[in-house]
Amino acid sequence: MWDYTDKVRDHFFNPRNAGPLEGANAVGEVGSIQCGDALRLSLRVDPASETIQAASFQTFGCGSAIASSSALTEIIRGKTLDEALRVTNQDIAGFLDGLPPEKMHCSVMGREALHAAIANYRGEAQQEEHHEGALVCNCFAVDAALIGQVVRDNQLTTVEQVTNYTKAGGGCCSCHEAIEGILAKTCQTRSEPPVAATDCTQPHVAANKPVRLTNFQRMRRIEETVEAIRPMLRQDHGDIEIVEIEGRNIYVHLKGACSGCMMEHATLGGIQQKLCEALGELVQVLPVGEPCGLAA
Repeated sequence: MWDYTDKVRDHFFNPRNAGPLEGANAVGEVGSIQCGDALRLSLRVDPASETIQAASFQTFGCGSAIASSSALTEIIRGKTLDEALRVTNQDIAGFLDGLPPEKMHCSVMGREALHAAIANYRGEAQQEEHHEGALVCNCFAVDAALIGQVVRDNQLTTVEQVTNYTKAGGGCCSCHEAIEGILAKTCQTRSEPPVAATDCTQPHVAANKPVRLTNFQRMRRIEETVEAIRPMLRQDHGDIEIVEIEGRNIYVHLKGACSGCMMEHATLGGIQQKLCEALGELVQVLPVGEPCGLAA
């Protein structure tokens, strides 16, 4: 499991400014529940000074997504909109004393939501759909513009890093070649050689395609991943049991304190992302009784 700082744990278990914001006059929404993470950021801006008087968030995602969103609202309160636009995803991660590399995409999501909210306040047009050819990662709906921006802002050089920061390439891996192309262009401006893509299921082994697991290997990988997560849930008097695996849908039963917990969706989202990374494919983790969300 990942090593989280005390600040990340604090903002996950005690999130600041969570929920709807009364009197909000700016809203930014990024991500989607289908892709595993979604964030709605609400701001109340003073029209005279363009100062952010209050900020709140509603997040569907893992613990790092919740902690990053909470941290963002604390960072931007009291700032003018122009000052807030200078907040980077690294500022969000730094406020939390760091995030695991695999979770940096949560800080990027916060920055994107902030820019979307400010654009909304200023009445700037938002692109609702990707231009033809701009979408790079179909699994997580990540476009070339975002990848290029994140690569430049964070000095990224590998496909694995791009996946950590944007989730692009973390599903079927068919977009690795396109990501390498974006890296090559950006690295040329920095006079740095791009690093070849890595296999989704073996992060440190160079490969052009992910290794296809047999049904038996896939089931074992799912079981091993869930077993690695259980100790953390048990620390909080909870537990999880795999009930059924139907194609890309993995049905589970949350037990103890995890059952009915207000953070149940966040827990499932975190488990889902860990399984996607372990399997090298997009899967959906569902509590027993919910309908299928992905085709087998």
